[in-house]
Amino acid sequence: MKLRSIRIAGVVVVVLFALQAWAQSPNNPLDIALLAWYPGNISALFTANLGPDPDELAFDGANMWIANLGTNTVTKLRASDGACVGTCVFTVGNGPGGMAFDGADMWVANGQDNTVTKLRASDGTTLGTFAVGASPCWVAFDGAHIWVSNDASNTLTELQATTGAVVNAYPAGPAGTPYTEGLAFDGANLWVVNFVTNSVPGSVSKIRAGDGSLLGTFTVGVGPSQVAFDGTNIWVTNGFAGTVTELLASTGAVVGTYSVGGPSAAAGGIAFDGTYMWVSNETPSTVTKLNSSGVIVGVFQLGPATNTPFGVAFDGANIWVGYGQGSHLPAAGVYKL
Repeated sequence: MKLRSIRIAGVVVVVLFALQAWAQSPNNPLDIALLAWYPGNISALFTANLGPDPDELAFDGANMWIANLGTNTVTKLRASDGACVGTCVFTVGNGPGGMAFDGADMWVANGQDNTVTKLRASDGTTLGTFAVGASPCWVAFDGAHIWVSNDASNTLTELQATTGAVVNAYPAGPAGTPYTEGLAFDGANLWVVNFVTNSVPGSVSKIRAGDGSLLGTFTVGVGPSQVAFDGTNIWVTNGFAGTVTELLASTGAVVGTYSVGGPSAAAGGIAFDGTYMWVSNETPSTVTKLNSSGVIVGVFQLGPATNTPFGVAFDGANIWVGYGQGSHLPAAGVYKL
């Protein structure tokens, strides 16, 4: 069981605040940054201009960005057709993983540099590289600040989105939690995944964005990795259990824990499309679609079981899944479903 995303980058997290707001102001960059989308469906596979390890993904309102872990680059593809327009591959730091869009710029966590890189989304120009904690893995935007989960230091770093200046650093969970993973914003609070071991249930912590206060820590499944918000509830993938756990965002109470296809399904990335949750399963190379009650409505084979899907993101019309190179695929790629 590879489970790369559990240790390197946190889950492509996709948040829906209000479909109405998107319909009223489809070009509002903050709606884009806060991931307020609309649903849709189509399918394709893109392999050009990507590294051997397309890891996490993020959408900027027009383009899908893919972090290429193996080449220390990010790729920008036009979401409508997957095309590379002009220069579309940009160098970042070592070990790029989680990304977030702030309405104008793309932020990339560099897990092996202990930094984040800020790129101008329009042309990929590097606007700055900023020090954060040890092994940063995921990034979230709260409307004014960038938050970074630091895997090896069990901390969250808060930066000003305008300047990259560090506002503060906060504990990401209770003392003794060894690893910090996926990160999501619910409109008022940050939710950060705490991974312990591959045999012990982990947790998710709720942290107030206003001051970094820890509001609570809630037990989920074994090997939690990534997290997403559906407008009401928080969903966490449990990689070593083949499940997702749903919690009330208001209280942290567990609503339910649901299978994504059995214990062999190594649940990794997760994204919300306005109606359904989508979960990438690193084994056996599938993506699972669940309704709001946690019922599986589809499991889709992405390719040979030797290949590994990673991050998941929604572009307002389609789900995208990063797909690592395996023995049967000529090159790594990203699926558009």
